[in-house]
Amino acid sequence: MSVDWLIVGGGIHGLHIAARLLGEVGVSRDRLRIVDPGDRLIARWRACTATIGMNYLRSPSVHHLDLAPMSLQRFARERKIRRGSGLFASPYERPALTLFNAHCDQVEETFGLADLHIRDRVTACSADCDGVGVELSSGRRIDARNLVLAIGASEQPEWPEWAARGNSRICHVFEPGFDEWPSSSETVMVVGGGISAAQLALRLVEEDHDVHLVSRHVLRQHQFDSDPGWLGPKFMAEFSQERDFGRRRAMITAARHRGSVPPDVRQLIRKAIAREQLEWHEGEVTGFRERQRAIDVALSTNAIVTADRVLLATGFASRRPGGSMVDELIASASLPCATCGYPIVDSMLRWHPRIFVSGPLAELELGPVSRNIAGARRAGDRIVDAARTGSLEVAELT
Repeated sequence: MSVDWLIVGGGIHGLHIAARLLGEVGVSRDRLRIVDPGDRLIARWRACTATIGMNYLRSPSVHHLDLAPMSLQRFARERKIRRGSGLFASPYERPALTLFNAHCDQVEETFGLADLHIRDRVTACSADCDGVGVELSSGRRIDARNLVLAIGASEQPEWPEWAARGNSRICHVFEPGFDEWPSSSETVMVVGGGISAAQLALRLVEEDHDVHLVSRHVLRQHQFDSDPGWLGPKFMAEFSQERDFGRRRAMITAARHRGSVPPDVRQLIRKAIAREQLEWHEGEVTGFRERQRAIDVALSTNAIVTADRVLLATGFASRRPGGSMVDELIASASLPCATCGYPIVDSMLRWHPRIFVSGPLAELELGPVSRNIAGARRAGDRIVDAARTGSLEVAELT
């Protein structure tokens, strides 16, 4: 099979970039494909957000997957959904997850993206000046004139060192195939200090479980996962002028509000604690002892929390996604990487004349917003510009 554009990754980034290439560049539908192992596009997004019980996105309504910035608000108006309906939250008119997902369905339907979805996994890539050859786990091969690596970290849940993989009482809620949700009233310990852990704890409270929330730090309050100044020149001007990629990495790390929650979620947690629906523990997990019908978890405060099960909501690993497939591609095409292992790309997000990146792989160019929905839109801007100009010369990267 031969195509002009092959997108590896059918998540938030892959879906948005596909829509932009079809709707703005005019790429022919029969010349574009999306490879992703999920049963449907953005399957991991749907699974993870459903598991933690997300009600509202952290992002404002202008951050979505369609082309026009006001598309999501127009989508709501056309369905006579008004402010105060419960489908937008203040501030910034953050959409309800149900509304956002319905809008994603419309984008997918408008551009017929489901028909372009190849349900498979890329195992190897090889690049030359004419294009990229891609091998799939099924044994199929696809030759692409242009490749977009829109690979996220959703298959890389971060496991704490103390947590034992394979233990039936300790599960990570972002592990692919997670199905260990308590079916009856249980004592559940949630580990994590960010928005995912907080939302998970609130869902468990709503379902009448006895909930313990354990975090290494107090609830850190931030409206967004990085300052909005990173969406424009306020902070990006200095970032883009910095030619030392080690310093760029340090700027990204410092800018991210990891382990934080927005004010509304923090308020709900505080209410649940005040009502004794949830018990909060600040401390490090130092170990555990499994008993026949429970697990005792020791904390650095010398407290012991006894639970029926432990659910980890500790986010995703920060290591470069893509595994051995990306490692082999780097080696075979001599692709440039910074000391942290992430791609060094040009202003159009080209890692190679025929290879573009988005999501985590683009963060040394796009900054701390690269992984989120706003980052998908910014990546779409760059890739669309490159596709429109037809220029395949990669700028000097160092």
